[in-house]
Amino acid sequence: MLARINAFYTSHMKDKIDWRLLTFLLLFLNVKLAIKIPVLIFFTIWQANFRFGFHFKNSRLPLFYPLAIAIAVVNWVISKHYTDTNYNILVVTGIIFWLLCILAIHYIKQTIDNNPSEVVHQTIVVFFVVNTLLSLGVLAMIVLRTHAFNPYTYQGQYQKYFISTGDYVKGITFDTSITNAVLNALGVIYFLTRKNAVMLLVCMATLLFTGSNFINLILLPILLLLFLFKTNRYQKSLVVMCMMFLVVFMAKISPQNNNYAKEILTEIIHHNRDTYKDSGADSISFPLVVAPQNLPITIRPDSVLNPEERKQKIATLYLDSIGRILDLIRHKKALKLSKDVHFADGGRVAIQEPDINGYYYQSKKETPPEQIQLVKFINTHKSELPISGNDNYISAVPGKATGILQTLNVFKENPAKIIIGEGIGNFSSKLAFRAAGLGFAGTYPEKYIYINHNFLVNHLDLYLNYFSKASGSHSLTNSPFSVYDQVLAEYGLIGLITFLIYYLGFFAKHYKKLTYGIPILFLMLAVLFTDYWFEQLSVIVFFELLLLLNIKDPQTLNHLTNEL
Repeated sequence: MLARINAFYTSHMKDKIDWRLLTFLLLFLNVKLAIKIPVLIFFTIWQANFRFGFHFKNSRLPLFYPLAIAIAVVNWVISKHYTDTNYNILVVTGIIFWLLCILAIHYIKQTIDNNPSEVVHQTIVVFFVVNTLLSLGVLAMIVLRTHAFNPYTYQGQYQKYFISTGDYVKGITFDTSITNAVLNALGVIYFLTRKNAVMLLVCMATLLFTGSNFINLILLPILLLLFLFKTNRYQKSLVVMCMMFLVVFMAKISPQNNNYAKEILTEIIHHNRDTYKDSGADSISFPLVVAPQNLPITIRPDSVLNPEERKQKIATLYLDSIGRILDLIRHKKALKLSKDVHFADGGRVAIQEPDINGYYYQSKKETPPEQIQLVKFINTHKSELPISGNDNYISAVPGKATGILQTLNVFKENPAKIIIGEGIGNFSSKLAFRAAGLGFAGTYPEKYIYINHNFLVNHLDLYLNYFSKASGSHSLTNSPFSVYDQVLAEYGLIGLITFLIYYLGFFAKHYKKLTYGIPILFLMLAVLFTDYWFEQLSVIVFFELLLLLNIKDPQTLNHLTNEL
């Protein structure tokens, strides 16, 4: 038996999969820097090749990476921030992130050059299989914990899962679920173009399980365009099956997710923009909406209430608190009896359906531990925070649009910064949020905490406003995270132009060779609005793997044709 297994491995697996590349992907894409950095150093040394090949003409790797480092250093010198020890440490940390990006794409490029294309393709298949198995394993654990076949409609445990079930489906990266969603969206396009029906549907199902409405929304038009222009009859049938998967998931498996998506779109499109007021902060020039008078009196600030309304608010809050106490007492007493048993007419025992309007099936009202630190920070710096420190603040536009307006406003007030930006870690990056020491973007040594003032009163303030509140505000549309904003705000117009020409242009110039690379490039153009992906060291690396492989494929085919 062992001999047969060994023979099967040798004939079917050993020479058809690059196990080093697979191991690298499975480990390096992990969210923990404590895993990423040692893995990258180990594999880089293993390759023992440091010829990066950066050139302004026919560069082997995107020239954007070393140019980003150069811009950061020039900005650091011109701004004279080198007098601040904490900022010096921040600059070095930021440069290290860019160097990690260079080492990662260098290893990927070497692997692709040294392997037959088909071996890399098979390795990618195995990667997605492992990722899907892990994602399904998480779902299986949730089913066992909830005893609900469909946890997407399960409202027990204070709605711990329910609409948030997809947030737990993080995949092999153990990062946020949107990272898993983006990887599988890349897989959907990749396998559709390669006509691998099984893996296409596997990636589509895993994508849907993450519950990412935004990724679904940007993938949908790309699939429709492929259906109309770049697919044969067989591929068109696969696109139709993907659409059916999406319809079934939104209608039957997670209908409340469908309603949530509709509410977000409705809020964005029909948001009240009629009445505005100034926040009173010179650094903010975008509109704020006055709190409408038809809001429940319990959440309206005392400053807009008359004496009679204030008394009514106090009485309402008191009665509500008494009601919650009585509900808690009734709940504790109810635990003495089985909650699923009651006596029907005649004294017979009958099975009672769970009351989904009961205490156990409602969201918890307590502030989660991860938000308490944000609330404390707001209270400590309330006078400096024009948005989160303003009880009357209601934005006229989603948070992400507000973030862009903040960046433009800073440039308007400081025209000299338009050219090379605020500086690395000074305004819009994961590094800036990490260095603030609030813990939500990763740990950072407390004694080296650094917060630039413009970052404090703009993007950090904006983030605190939404993510210190209930989970309903924790939407991608309210997050200021964006690669475009990062490059423009911290590296200026030079940085943005460099990114467009020497990163996106590096891949786009091969458009005649690209097959799945073109729709993947369009997908990434939208995905880059959602997070600081270069600093995540996950999605970008996999994107580069697919694009570099696609660029090589025609060369391989031409070489084989010439040999024949």
